[in-house]
Amino acid sequence: MSKFESLPSRVIVACVAIPLILWLTMLGGYFFFLLVALISTLALFEFYGLAERKGAAPLKFIGLVAGFLINGVFLYERIQIEMYQFVADKFNYHLAMFSQHQLFSVILIKFLLITLLIELFRRKGSPMLNIATTVLGVLVISLCLGTLIFLRELFPYGFPVHKFFATGFADDQQLRQIDLWGGWTIISTLVSIWLCDTAAYFVGSTLGKHHLFKSVSPNKTWEGAVAGFIFSIITMIVAKYLVLGYLSILHAAILGILIGIFGQLGDLIESRFKRDANVKDSSKLIPGHGGAYDRFDSLVYVSPIVYLYIDFIVLS
Repeated sequence: MSKFESLPSRVIVACVAIPLILWLTMLGGYFFFLLVALISTLALFEFYGLAERKGAAPLKFIGLVAGFLINGVFLYERIQIEMYQFVADKFNYHLAMFSQHQLFSVILIKFLLITLLIELFRRKGSPMLNIATTVLGVLVISLCLGTLIFLRELFPYGFPVHKFFATGFADDQQLRQIDLWGGWTIISTLVSIWLCDTAAYFVGSTLGKHHLFKSVSPNKTWEGAVAGFIFSIITMIVAKYLVLGYLSILHAAILGILIGIFGQLGDLIESRFKRDANVKDSSKLIPGHGGAYDRFDSLVYVSPIVYLYIDFIVLS
């Protein structure tokens, strides 16, 4: 079988999916939330499928609901502001609501307690293994991918205007620019991951001779990994000059380094799960790409790291 046999189907799917993803990312808000929540739900379902192949019986419905709610927590500041304004305008009433931290705590604690309680009465497999895989899936997939929503929401709701605009406040045009920066930050991260994967795939397939991590992913090579790492850095530096004016060249390069390293580690982590479950793909959902977890495994690991760096370093 040719190394590139699946390439046509991969390209066709990419030509359809990528424009849709980019469009929803630039729209932001509820549209971007639904995109990430869909990807997260599908990937979590596939994660539970891998766990089942190892003999676990995760509480899939409970986990999927909890995962969706945790994704929603990252959109909560927008929901809170819009609900507060709506009730105040329509009913002249000041609505009292949970803080984002409180809501996250309530959802996570209730999820843990409900999972423990259900397993008390369940008679299927190992309770410890069932609970562990149920909770792990939500933390690995839903929580990590949810930070991508948090990152997108930073720009309309958490951007330090005084740090980037001399006036200390932003007019409508500048607010629009800030929101565009949010969309372009997500897109630049995605493109950096995609080009890293693409460079690693082609260079590794044609020039690769030294195995990167043979026991986990025998087809990956150091030559491919280095090529992907370099392209990731180049992508973020180019993005800085084209669409990410709020970034310094140093921050752009560091983000490229982080994506180039941790994106490939995310891929290897999922490969480790699949090898343990003795499967090639997490599912057959996407022709030529495998499952949602296969396609977004790097993003699962990269999202929280990029979010933390931008929120606590770049924008702090």
